[in-house]
Amino acid sequence: MNTLRLVLRKLAGGIPLVLGVTLISFVLMVYYGPDLTYTLLSKNPTAEEIASVRAQLGYDRPFWWRYIDYLRELVTLDFGHSFSSGERVTSLLARTLPVSLALLAPGFVLGNLLGIAFGLLAAWHRGGWIDKLIMGFSVVGMSISFLVVIVAFQALFGVVLGWFPVRGWNVHDLPSYLYYVTVPTLASVFVALGYNTRFFRAVLVEELGRDHVRTARAFGAGPLSVMMKNVLMNAMIPIVTRVLFSIPLVVVSGSLLIESYFGIPGIGKATFEAITSGDQPVLKAVVGLTALLFVVILIAADVLYTWLDPRVSLDRAEAA
Repeated sequence: MNTLRLVLRKLAGGIPLVLGVTLISFVLMVYYGPDLTYTLLSKNPTAEEIASVRAQLGYDRPFWWRYIDYLRELVTLDFGHSFSSGERVTSLLARTLPVSLALLAPGFVLGNLLGIAFGLLAAWHRGGWIDKLIMGFSVVGMSISFLVVIVAFQALFGVVLGWFPVRGWNVHDLPSYLYYVTVPTLASVFVALGYNTRFFRAVLVEELGRDHVRTARAFGAGPLSVMMKNVLMNAMIPIVTRVLFSIPLVVVSGSLLIESYFGIPGIGKATFEAITSGDQPVLKAVVGLTALLFVVILIAADVLYTWLDPRVSLDRAEAA
């Protein structure tokens, strides 16, 4: 019952976030976005033809009515048809989202797991040469642009070595999946690892200075036991927070860049094409659903906090 009350309260608290994001995106992308009227018309159109197309696109309706229609589409998940392809937006999302999730999941999981592992190693040897070596590699990884990494990995693994393809997504079984996902995964892990390692190390070093850690070490607990039970478990709240709130950024910005350069037909490539062509139904769907995803993550984070740390009660999470 307490969990359900927390979920309902967070859903209600997320409504202003959704309204704010959708209103700003509507103003920027729809109301002040590209006018597609003359794109759909032939040369030298008549006034009647122009008025007919504008009515078809909804441009002749008042601003607030158009925004209310957008909210209705978001609630019903019915965003109409794509201006570019004529495909239903829900069908487009159902076709492209699984591709993006399959593409991004390995790099996201490996990037965080390796970041935690290197963060633990660096934190335990803080100030030593292992710590300095790991932090040095992290700084190097953070200083290189994601685009540069993508191009370099494409050239190395696809052109020089010829081990993996650098474009396309012809996936029909596990071997073909591994064949196409390897290079994008390596690129995303290389870029994310530096940021993740530095953050996780900072959190873990702070936890190492707690009294309960010094007590465990004084009673003869081994390094592995101390780092896993006394340090990592007590640092899970900031770690989980970072992991959860990076999901929307990875899904939107990460997929957009990776899929555009690797030619993979996921939601990122569809969003990029919608931006370049002014495909407003697709853009409205992506932005609105991303705002909803943030609300879901807020709820999931609060519920996970109470499971990871008994000191965080549902009542305190609800009050927050």
